[in-house]
Amino acid sequence: MKHIHIIGIGTGNPEHVTIQAINAMNAADVIFLPLKGAAKEELAEVRREICERYIARPGIRISEFAVPQRQTAERSYAQSVDTWHGEIAHIYGELIAGLPEDGSGAFLVWGDPSLYDSTIRIVERVRQQVDLDFDYTVVPGITSIQALAASHKIPVNLVGRPIEITTGRRLARKGLQAPTTVVMLDGEQAFAKIDDPNAEIFWGAYLGTKDEIVRSGRLGDVAADILTLRSEARQRHGWIMDIYLLRKGRDFEE
Repeated sequence: MKHIHIIGIGTGNPEHVTIQAINAMNAADVIFLPLKGAAKEELAEVRREICERYIARPGIRISEFAVPQRQTAERSYAQSVDTWHGEIAHIYGELIAGLPEDGSGAFLVWGDPSLYDSTIRIVERVRQQVDLDFDYTVVPGITSIQALAASHKIPVNLVGRPIEITTGRRLARKGLQAPTTVVMLDGEQAFAKIDDPNAEIFWGAYLGTKDEIVRSGRLGDVAADILTLRSEARQRHGWIMDIYLLRKGRDFEE
């Protein structure tokens, strides 16, 4: 039976890659490497560097494929994502079909496959929709949440208090509710619209890479600075991956 390894590789630092991930990479016959256009070529280069550094078994092939862009015009967010996943599932099906009957392939996933990534979801879609006989395993990776907390030297949670992990879209709609809120996929910079200037923000971009930028402080004091840094960094690189943690309160406060 064909086998697929879904491998978390961390947030951009090749040293995030675990021994389990290295072993899985070396067990594969083919590494499937996604390309997301010239603006995000750096992401492909990190994956190539990881392969070059850690693949030791001769004969492992790198197979690059283009990831289609998500179309949003005249569609709801859910509709656009569902259609996009269907397009990617078609590509995954072709890649998996091209493996030998007892061969194995590997997808290298930024961060961890369980957190705001759809590789598992799409591979399951292939299994349900395409007549392919394969199984798969998942290797965890360091998440951007862990990398952010490490860079800022903070615990994620307050003692005995819950955390929320959400998106910028939902933060803008629902506001700041939990004592600790981790915000991902924020193209709207929703933190700048939060009506709680005394909340603390811990922000980071390009975490784990040589271009890492971090800022923290009272939201009312640093929000404008972060907006400027983010805009300049996106213009410089052509893309940005950032994440932040918002906190209100202190340990042991009632």
